Amino acid sequence: MDLQADTTRLLQELIRFNTVNPPGNERPAQEHLAAILRDAGFEVRLLGRTEERPNLVARLRGDGDGPALCLLSHVDTVYATPDDWRHDPWSGDLADGCVWGRGALDMKSQTAAEVAAAVALARGGWRPAGDLLVVAVVDEETGGAEGAKWLCEHHPDAVRCDYLLNEGGGTVIPYDGDRVYGVCVAEKGVFRFILRTEGVAGHASIPKIGDNALLKLAPLLQAMRDRQPEFDITAAPQAMLDGLGVSGLDELRAKDAVLAMLVEPMLGVTLAPTMAHASDKINVIPSSAELQVDCRVPPGLGREHAERRIREVLGDDGYRLDFIEQTIGNASPVESRLMDAIRDWLGGHDPEGRIVPTMLPGFTDSRTFRDAFPDLIAYGFFPQRHMTLYETAPLIHSADERVDVRDLGFAARFFHDVTRALLS
Repeated sequence: MDLQADTTRLLQELIRFNTVNPPGNERPAQEHLAAILRDAGFEVRLLGRTEERPNLVARLRGDGDGPALCLLSHVDTVYATPDDWRHDPWSGDLADGCVWGRGALDMKSQTAAEVAAAVALARGGWRPAGDLLVVAVVDEETGGAEGAKWLCEHHPDAVRCDYLLNEGGGTVIPYDGDRVYGVCVAEKGVFRFILRTEGVAGHASIPKIGDNALLKLAPLLQAMRDRQPEFDITAAPQAMLDGLGVSGLDELRAKDAVLAMLVEPMLGVTLAPTMAHASDKINVIPSSAELQVDCRVPPGLGREHAERRIREVLGDDGYRLDFIEQTIGNASPVESRLMDAIRDWLGGHDPEGRIVPTMLPGFTDSRTFRDAFPDLIAYGFFPQRHMTLYETAPLIHSADERVDVRDLGFAARFFHDVTRALLS
């Protein structure tokens, strides 16, 4: 059994399937994975709203009443512009010790590592006490309506589980002379909104003849540039600060300004204005203007809290506030049997590394699974030791995306060993 070689080869094969979403067209990749898993002894189903975009659900049935573990990933990717790359984004080239291509980090590498580990266990004759699920979904990059959301709504019994491992953490972070691995235990909610201002139209050749609604957005933009809302530190980021040995953001910033910049959005509501619109003609003073704002809210906090924090920054007057998306974030307990297994494994494979819980300012399909199965323990963890977070983060959704083959072996070994520890 050579997990690194098997994972590397499978990742190269997966990258060569162009699954850019939209349109996705994930079926050929899913059929390839289904054949591998079925040959190893898994029961495999392809379930989707459409024929072209099926989700893969593979099950290795256990011979006892133990828990069910789901190894989750998605096989769709974002777009790539080949001219910007040193290697073709769908080549799966192996060069300079890395596999190159769209999805090498986000997240066909994890699909390959999870499948390679599961296949090695099954072919070796091992059977779990509970069930082992390998689930590869479609459509994550555009929200999951065809993927995790559809699957959990229409086939919940096919993917019901007690523990889940997904993307969202695990890349080593150099910190204060140590190596720190984040385990993502929570994800923020999304409360996007539009700010609207009103005025009086007029001819733009006489600027003061009207009441320019666009100018009324200026103080709102300035307010969001000057400050963010006060913090609402929930369990996951507090556990991360504790694990890093700091009392708060200022102390962390003094030790590591870059890490502090990444941690700050985890600590409270964030406001990021992204789109504005006013007049449809350059010579017309606009009578109305609008500004779209991406707002992320700590898990468990809803609209009332979000609006209070928004008005804390913007005040109450001079605009109308309309929410256009409202999704409450969620979290899993920081401590669990799965966290113990991750911590124990890392202690054996990188004794100088340590685990800290963390939270994603964005979201993954873990949020959908937590909503569907409230007792589920879902973590994001794909351990990478040889490329750090500061090396991998700029490559995700960018040109020259690549993963170190040693990290493919490291991650596959993790999924192999932790699966066996949890389900034996």
